[in-house]
Amino acid sequence: MDLDMVRYLSELGKLYLSDEELEKMASDMTDIIKIMDTVKEIDVAYEPIKDNHNVYLNDLRKDIPQDSFPTAKILQNAVNTEDSFVVPKVFD
Repeated sequence: MDLDMVRYLSELGKLYLSDEELEKMASDMTDIIKIMDTVKEIDVAYEPIKDNHNVYLNDLRKDIPQDSFPTAKILQNAVNTEDSFVVPKVFD
């Protein structure tokens, strides 16, 4: 990236940089652009067969419906009497 472009971008961003800072910024931005060009080359195509090769439906547990725990039993240890739990304050 050339210094004129960096100078233009710094003016747009209302950044006032010295000549040394502009040169360093140009070098840094050139490195970033090179990295982004490398990232663009990575194949990110989704292939469902490849992506799910470790998941087997036989390994999952059966989804068996069960009665839930009685609310009165759960709230037996609750401090508040309005059918809710009171938890310690995490931060002020």
